[in-house]
Amino acid sequence: MSKKIKNIIANDLAKKLEGVENALLVNVIGLEVNTSNRLRGDLAAKGVRLMVVKNSLANRAFKGTPLDGLFSKANGPCALAFGDMDIVNLAKEIVRVSKDKAYAKFEIRGGILDGEVFGAARAVEISTWPTREEQIALLLGQIIGVGGKLSAQITSVGSKLASQFKKIAEPEEAGEASAE
Repeated sequence: MSKKIKNIIANDLAKKLEGVENALLVNVIGLEVNTSNRLRGDLAAKGVRLMVVKNSLANRAFKGTPLDGLFSKANGPCALAFGDMDIVNLAKEIVRVSKDKAYAKFEIRGGILDGEVFGAARAVEISTWPTREEQIALLLGQIIGVGGKLSAQITSVGSKLASQFKKIAEPEEAGEASAE
């Protein structure tokens, strides 16, 4: 393949992956064609795309992008897994698929997060992190919890005082009712 054609393919690949900042490398070699198609369909339903790319073309295409260096340590054929989701959701989905016995030869090789290239073990670790939605829920729970405690403490003094006034008023009302 001539250098001109390689540059055209690399530029096209860079355009297709423009905006992708985090991705995972996976191995799909050894999967039967039907299994591979089923895998791609399952992942596509979750918003994950797989793209098999030649390592040297990927290195050329990703120079100066957030994915720069992802294929630098890759040896052998790899597929790039990416999606419109954050890296945690992507890692959760890829780890789920890698544990599925139907896709026994599917394996995680590594990935990139904020420009840092990592291995398969780190990808599994990232899959255990809380998702963005879970983090927001935890934060809101902590904020609301403090506000709820504060409001309960402020109103508790008034309610205790009101109950004391009620206890004082009850004997007088009971005495008035018996006199009638």
